[in-house]
Parts: sequence; structure tokens; C-alpha cells
Amino acid sequence: MTTAIPLTAAFLVLTLGLHLTSIGIGLVRCRARGRHMPPPPDAPAVTLVRPVCGLDNFVEATIASSFDLDYPEYEVLFCVAQARDPVVPIVRQLIAAHPNTRARLLVGDERISENPKLNNCFKGWNAAAHPWIVLADSNVQMPRDYLSRLMAAWREDSGLVCSPPAGSCPQGFWAEIECAFLNTHQARWQYVADTVGVGFAQGKTMLWRRDILEAAGGMRVLGREAAEDAASTKVVRAAGLNVHLVDAPFAQPLGARSAFDVWRRQVRWAQLRRSSFPLIYTGELGCGALWPLIAGAALAFETGVPVAAALLAIAGVWYGTEMILARAAGWPLTLAYPLYGAARDLTLPVLWINGWLGSDFVWRGNPMSSVVSAEAPGEARRT
Repeated sequence: MTTAIPLTAAFLVLTLGLHLTSIGIGLVRCRARGRHMPPPPDAPAVTLVRPVCGLDNFVEATIASSFDLDYPEYEVLFCVAQARDPVVPIVRQLIAAHPNTRARLLVGDERISENPKLNNCFKGWNAAAHPWIVLADSNVQMPRDYLSRLMAAWREDSGLVCSPPAGSCPQGFWAEIECAFLNTHQARWQYVADTVGVGFAQGKTMLWRRDILEAAGGMRVLGREAAEDAASTKVVRAAGLNVHLVDAPFAQPLGARSAFDVWRRQVRWAQLRRSSFPLIYTGELGCGALWPLIAGAALAFETGVPVAAALLAIAGVWYGTEMILARAAGWPLTLAYPLYGAARDLTLPVLWINGWLGSDFVWRGNPMSSVVSAEAPGEARRT
């Protein structure tokens, strides 16, 4: 027996063991909630800041979910940079249709950073009437107990409570692949990090206590990184606090997606992760089923086991357990899931390389870079 055989076998056991451990954590943390969580009697008032820009799939439904929350006292501040944005009529109509919910649309663009989303949210943060503030993207579908679940996840050592996006309502092949990225891969590993005490912020939903961010310098400090969630992670850790995730992540309805949509989003996120946390990003090369499958094929070849049988067994364990997780979490799941998972894993090394090679990207029509300029933003401007 050559030295390569036990080393290959050890690598295969290690990667499968890590995978199964992460699946187990995901089953505990991401399992679909069967019961509505009512707010506690002493629930503090909350301001919900939702930046809006353009017309996403299901935009009317996701924005409308802001008005039907089971929470005693909250306000909703919709923020838009330009009055001519096509989403403005939808927001105004929904506000008019829900007079019992305290809601306003704030229009204007004050440049505090190179991040358009952060600039858009700044006026909402300043206008917030309450010390608890949730920054939530317009494409998050909020369940009725959205605020109750966020507040319940806040602990004594919390500096921020977040939720990664869970892809829902996929329409077509590429949207299914995006679900395989978002749900059974990225969300799963985010919950692993949170469970072991090194949680990372996710910008889709962020529950702040105003005094924590203000003590660090306010929203302007989040412009020190191209991604406000990476900057938020560093602010919270610098304060000696932790980022925590709400159990059972909130959904982002996807609808129809193109290959370009999915690839562009994943490359953007890869560039941002590489820029903000390069050491951790380096380890992402080892993620996915590709390397265990290669190790399994090599081991089978060396030991005389049919290679096809070995590959089927490893793939069955890998994607079968991901399917179990998706079913338990209530995420989209079809019998074709192994195809979507395999397509995702085949692209992961290419995606990882692209994360190192580029820094420029376009987000909602805005040219951006994962490398933030050392110069301070220009004078504040309003439109």
C-alpha cells in the first residue's frame, strides 16, 4: 500500500465528515418553523428601514410584507435615491392601502460612501424614531413574526442579528442553481460559522441597536468596506460583541433567473468576500463535492473498486444529505436537485479564481469596486 492511499482515504473521510457535520448543524438551525412566534409583552419599538431600487421579481409582494407584521409598535421607512425610480408608485400605493401602519417614503441621495445602498439607507437611519433599527432589502419576504424572531435572536453578547437569504419560488434551471448556492451551500456554512462563534453579518437583514453603531462612528464607518455587511462584522467584533443569525432564514423569492444573473451575483459576492476576509476566502477553494469526488475516484482506482460505483456512492451521500436539509428547512426541492448541486460545485473553483482576479462590478446599474478608495467620499449631495 502506497502512502498516497491512506492520505487520500483520510482526506475523503475528513471532507465527508465536515460535510455531514455542517448538514447536522443546518438541520438544527434552518429547520422550518411550524409555529408563529408572537411578540413578547415588553417588545421594544422598532424602525424598519427598507432601501428600494428598481423592479425586482415579486417586488410588490415583498414590499407588501412590511405592512402585515405581528408586532405592537413599528414604523417602516422606505428609502429611494431618485423620485423617478419605477418602484416609487408601487411603494406609494402600498402605503396608501395600509393606513394603519406607520410608513413613509424618503427620497434623496446623500453620498457618505461608494456604496449606493448604504447611501440610500443613511436618510432612513437618521429619520428612525426608535433605538432598534432593522435594515432589510426590498426583496426579503417577511413573515408575520419577522420582527419577533429577530428580537428573540438577540443575546447579551449580540452586536447585530442577521439572516442570510434563502432562495424561494425559483422559476427555471438557473434559478434552481441559485437556490443550490444560496440555501444548501452558503446559508449552511454561515450557520456553521455562527454556531461555532464566528458569525458573519449578512446585509439582507440586519437588526441593529442604534447605540452600538453610533458608538463606532455611525453609518459612515460602514463605508470603509465595499460591502456594508463586511464592515458591520468588523465593527461588531471590534466592540467585543458577536454577530448572530436568526434561526430559519428569511426567504428571497427569485422567480426567473438567467445564467448571467446568477454568475454575476456570485462573482460579486466572491470578490467582496476576498477583499474583506482574504484568509477565510482562501479556504473556500476546498468547499463543494468536487474534491471528495476526485479523491474517491483516485482511491477507487488504486484499490480496484469500480470508479463509477465509488462516485455514485459519494455523490449520493453528499447530495442526498443536502436534499434532506432542504426538505427539513422547507426550501425548494425537486428530484433533479443532484444536477443543480453538481453544477454549482463544478463552478466553485472557477468562481474562486474569479474572486481573486477581479474587483470591479456593476450593482443595480452602479459601477462599483470591491477595493474601497482610501479617499473620503466627496461632499454630501442630495437629489
